[in-house]
Formats: sequence, C-alpha cells, structure tokens
Amino acid sequence: MTCPRLLLIDDLGSEREGLASRLRERGFVVDETASGENALALAESHIPDLILCELHMVDADGLSMLERLTGDLPDVPLIVITEGSDMSDVMKALRLGAADYLWKPVVDLDVLIHAVESALERTRLRQENSRFKQELEAANKQLQEYLEELQQDQRAGREVQLGMLPPTPMAIDGFRLQHHIIPSLFLSGDFVDYFRITDRHFVFFIADVSGHGASSAFVTVLLKNFSRRLRREYRPRMLDAPGEVLRWLNQELLESQLDRHVTMFMGIIDCQDDRLAYANAGHFPAPVLVVGTEARYLELPGKPLGLFPDARFASASMDLPEQFRLALFSDGVFEVMSESSLAAKEKRLMDAAAAIANLTDLCTDLGLTPGLEAPDDVACLLLSRGG
Repeated sequence: MTCPRLLLIDDLGSEREGLASRLRERGFVVDETASGENALALAESHIPDLILCELHMVDADGLSMLERLTGDLPDVPLIVITEGSDMSDVMKALRLGAADYLWKPVVDLDVLIHAVESALERTRLRQENSRFKQELEAANKQLQEYLEELQQDQRAGREVQLGMLPPTPMAIDGFRLQHHIIPSLFLSGDFVDYFRITDRHFVFFIADVSGHGASSAFVTVLLKNFSRRLRREYRPRMLDAPGEVLRWLNQELLESQLDRHVTMFMGIIDCQDDRLAYANAGHFPAPVLVVGTEARYLELPGKPLGLFPDARFASASMDLPEQFRLALFSDGVFEVMSESSLAAKEKRLMDAAAAIANLTDLCTDLGLTPGLEAPDDVACLLLSRGG
C-alpha cells in the first residue's frame, strides 16, 4: 500500500522540521517548504495527498496561497495551522475549501494524526462516491441504450404480431367477427384467430399463453402457424369435434418444449347447418352466449394445452339461433374490473355482454380503453349474427 504524501508549508523551520519528523515516524511521506511560491511549485511537481499549511507566513498571504492551492488542486484536502484564537481567518480558510484546522503549537501527535487521517478518509470516500456515481451513470446510460434497443425490437415484434391477427371486423357467410387485444407489455400472450376451413365451415378461437412478454408472444407465432396447418391438414371428423384439434395442438406444444401452457376456447361453425361445435382447453372465463335478452356462460370443462401428454378434450355442439352474440374474453379482463369478488365480476361481464352489442362500446364499458396500462394481457372476440 502506498504511503500518503503530505506537503507541509511553514516558514518556521524548527516547528516545520519537528512536525515533518513526527509525521514521517508515523509512516507518511513528507515534502516540506518554508516558501509560499516554492510550495506551489512542489504541489505541481509532486501532487500531495494532503497539504498542511501555516496560515500566517512572512513571505506569503496564507489565505491567497490557500485560494490558489484549492483552485489548482481541488481534490487535495488542506488543513490550516494557525496560532492565536482568532477564528475569523480560520472561517475564511474553511469557506475557501480548507478541510480542517489546528492550533499552534501542535503538541499532541494523536490530534495531528487524527486530523490528517480523517481528512484523507473523507477525501477517499468523496472520491469513491464520485467514482461510484460515474460508474452508475455509465451503467444507467448503457441500460437506457439497451432498453431503447429492446423497445425498438419489441415494437417491431408488435407490428409482426399485429400482422398475424385476422382482419377486424370480418364477415363470413352472414356471421360478423371482430376482436380487440390490449397487451400489458409491447407484446401480448393473448391471441385470436378466425378463418374459413371449408366452403361451409369456419374456425374461431381465443387463446391465453401463460406468462408475459416476448417468450409468451413467441407461442402466438406457433399458434398462427398451427392455424395455417389446420387449414391444410385437418381431418373431416375434426369439424364436428374440435376437441380433436385441441388434442393435436396439445401434442405440438408439448413437443416444442417451450415451457409455456395455453388456455383456449375453439369453435367451428357449420354455416350450412347453422351449428356450432366447440371445445375448451381450460380457458376462463367461458364465452358469454347472448340470445335475445337472455345470456349464459357456454361452459365446458377441459385442461390447458401444453401440460398433460394424455389430455383429452370433450367436444359439444348446439344449433345456432337466427340472431345471437358470443362474447369471448381472456382472464385479463377481470384484472381491470373493480368488483371485489370473482362472482361479481362474472355477473358484470355477462350483464355487459347481454346489454351491449358493439365490441367497442362493450370494451369501453368494461374499462378496456385505449392507452390502458393493464396488469395482464386482455383479449376480446365477438362473434355475432343478426340484430
């Protein structure tokens, strides 16, 4: 460890030499001088760790020299030594930047050493804090740059994700479909899709991927790819049993090893027979079916996709009335609602779906407004005919 270098300035030789000797005995490197001008030259050639300066010297104005030293060496602590008991010059010295002061004669060596070590320690801490601050500012700047880059990537990813969604609204053989998705982050783990699969059938589904952000959004890419494959590779029996489609997708997710599970409600409508076949893979809340003034949840049990290798998914079917609405939501809608209990939230959701036929107005009524900072992704899908 390097010994601290001290610069001792005092025009009284005997006192200066005595102090210098005692400081050297305690392990300090000491440069000493009796001249104010020489002190400035010494300080510039061998920058000290601390300066001890007599405030009243014959050949120099101690305060003027102090001002020059603190101006040229702002990071070097300075202790003034003065005789008498007049505090006015001491206060001036402190205002000019002196770290401490000692009264002559300096008899007690421990007092001197304590003053020197305390001033050095305060300076060390101040410099260390300054270094930490600079490092923190540099780290914050780098983090901000990383964050901006990440946000740019996620904005680009969001554009890609929006491009995967179907048009809204969209009409298929007299049925009207429209959706709305509010991500909690730039990217959403909620997804909807609807598309014609045969001349007389079309598929619709709402999905909620576990987790948030990019990893969950990646699964929605897999879901969109599955939609494309389903168009080409479906089996005729699946049109009446969408549970078979969910079973197929469950295996796809398990084989992908993405460590994400998905809840999904899927329906397949036979436009010729006016019949809906549907299956539920653990999706909650269940869709709200509205016919006239009556509303009910279209409930069907099922396990989430991507968790259980041997999972089976029941299929159900129903004849469709001439006029109806089917409102589907992801569970993020409950995070936005203010009701205190789940039962109250389910009732409000069903009442709102029964009373409001327009998706935009329905979302507004439920608090799903533009710019909403939702704690969870929220997806809404409205399928309707007539009315």
